[in-house]
Amino acid sequence: MASVLADIERLIRPGTAIPKPESEGNSVVKRLWGTRRGQPALVYSMPNHKNPAAPHEKGVNKPEWVQAAKHLAVAGNFTRSWFNEAMRECKDEGDCNFTTIGGVFELLGYAVYERPAVYRKRPEYEGED
Repeated sequence: MASVLADIERLIRPGTAIPKPESEGNSVVKRLWGTRRGQPALVYSMPNHKNPAAPHEKGVNKPEWVQAAKHLAVAGNFTRSWFNEAMRECKDEGDCNFTTIGGVFELLGYAVYERPAVYRKRPEYEGED
């Protein structure tokens, strides 16, 4: 089994587009590892529809990646309702962090987008070390 952080470092690069199933415009990885909420974080930019010249910058920190990956492995899915309850600080920075985590899980081969608010674990994903 691999660590989600090691997989992110191995497979995700600045400039990588993050799949967002129901979003206009692209969210793009800006850097590994910036800082969010006092922790190293994958930082991404997303369109600012009010001011396209100034995209929003958001991030998901390392402990949040591990927490979400462990939940995906155990529960078999990553849902918005779980995210809203279990990852409140991440949610409070932006609801878009949910689809960012799900989109990166898709890029890593951990999950597939099943329907709004649900990413389903791929059978071959074994989980965190």
